[in-house]
Amino acid sequence: MSIRIRAAAFAVAALLVAGCSAGTDPAGPAPATPSRGDAKAPDDSGLPQALVSQRPDWRRCEAPRGGESPGSAWRCASVRVPLDYAEPDGETIPVALIRKEALDKGERIGSLLFDFGGPGASGVDILPRAAAEYGSLNRRYDLVGFDPRGVQRSAGVVCRDDEELAAAEARVDLTPDTPAEEAAYLKDGADFGAGCARRSGKVIPHTTTTNTARDMDLVRRVLGDDRLHYFGISYGTELGGVYAHLFPKSVGRTVLDAVVDPTADSVGHARNQTIGFQRALDNYLKSTGADPKSGTDRIVRLLGRLDRDPLPVGERKLTEGLALTGIAVTLYGQGNWPLLTSALREAENGNGAELLGLADSYNDRDATGHYGTQSHSQRAISCADSSTRPTAAQAKALVPEFRALSPVFGAFLAWDTAGWCADWPVAGESATPGASAPGAGPILVVGTTGDPATPYEGAERMAKALGPGVGVLVTNKGEGHGAYGESACVTQTVDAYLLDGKVPAYGTTCG
Repeated sequence: MSIRIRAAAFAVAALLVAGCSAGTDPAGPAPATPSRGDAKAPDDSGLPQALVSQRPDWRRCEAPRGGESPGSAWRCASVRVPLDYAEPDGETIPVALIRKEALDKGERIGSLLFDFGGPGASGVDILPRAAAEYGSLNRRYDLVGFDPRGVQRSAGVVCRDDEELAAAEARVDLTPDTPAEEAAYLKDGADFGAGCARRSGKVIPHTTTTNTARDMDLVRRVLGDDRLHYFGISYGTELGGVYAHLFPKSVGRTVLDAVVDPTADSVGHARNQTIGFQRALDNYLKSTGADPKSGTDRIVRLLGRLDRDPLPVGERKLTEGLALTGIAVTLYGQGNWPLLTSALREAENGNGAELLGLADSYNDRDATGHYGTQSHSQRAISCADSSTRPTAAQAKALVPEFRALSPVFGAFLAWDTAGWCADWPVAGESATPGASAPGAGPILVVGTTGDPATPYEGAERMAKALGPGVGVLVTNKGEGHGAYGESACVTQTVDAYLLDGKVPAYGTTCG
């Protein structure tokens, strides 16, 4: 998927402070302990008993490098899953977990598994930082986060080192205007994929969302839950839809918030985001009293100047691509809009530091120049999923249409359709994910009308795709990417469902 879908919301919140993330010791979480029995004998799922009968070895989480411990209430472990589900008794990889047990043991419902999106976001890192938002749910649920396969502690994909990432960031024009820039752009995409194959070639064929959904079902069984209670955000909604499609009878109370359109292929997602980010930008401009067209034109002029002559910021430069990234990240939440006003004003006055700082938060780059690996995992998961691989010529042909939809984001998102997976070393699984889930229980599908990254229309399509009596659409009239914790009405509606089983009427509207 083109613009990263969830972690940016957390990145901006922590923009001016050092991030705190949960983690484990350098050796990783202790492996789960298989129970006694015939380790090779499969159960009715076809998985060996040694995997199905695991018992996680929960222990206190160690602080990651440069971070803080998540605190005494949190415990970490890992579960072994097949690297290749076609060979379930073959090689395994770890899936890292973090858990905070339910506060009211007598009223405990079970585990509530979270995925915060990306794809590529680390639930082990994010859940402890976001846990206060889910305090009401922690009363009756164990809160459980995980690193999906290919992410950080779960056989995390690595494609480039810090120097290579910084060099590409400075060198590659994300909206190429000349044959030379086009060639450099496409070469960079191919080189990135080659780096993933070189460093993580064993893992990248197996980082599909369907395999992660299978991992989730194994985690459910290992945790002792009859059904999977699940809260998916952004890409996590796609994962939740795929899980429901594969395991409808195992679906428990499930919430999908900031919903990915399950009917869109890679070009469709790029088109949706082009519309969504421009819609959010227009809403931001209206809030400042500016005319959206004239405000957009002003930003386009700024980006054009940066394309021709990037702004020096210390030893670095604010390029057009980094400025676009900095603008995009602020549109994930209305509370970030003042940051955008200040950053644009400063950039117009010749100071690019604020926009560059916003871009760094989005790109997971810290003050020392170290980058996280979320972008690596995101590419691996997205390209393993998607069989739609636009060529450079096809991407270039999209530019006029996309630019008409968004003069600010259109060219970037059009080109991104080719720069993303065109030369990826592994074939993609399908054009679009499965989401139909006949026989599943009701699933809340929450869409926000001003969502930039997963536009509201995707929630409507997900609710329909899940099927009658399964998808329950809840509309949040507002701005930002994700409604739970932002809208009191949505939060109350979701809590009533997750805690008390109260299913709202289809089409319930908040705001």
